[in-house]
Amino acid sequence: MSENLRPADVARPRLRSLVTTVMLLLISVMIVRDILIRRWTAAPPSSPDTTQQSR
Repeated sequence: MSENLRPADVARPRLRSLVTTVMLLLISVMIVRDILIRRWTAAPPSSPDTTQQSR
């Protein structure tokens, strides 16, 4: 059966796997970018609401 395949039919799975790999890489980069942006642009920790006692 493999003798009956045209060159275009053979290239199609290779193209499909390439597109899948590129999509997974892009999604991974977007997730990591989002995590890093959230970490470094987070608001500074708020000060406690309790008042400090004088010495």
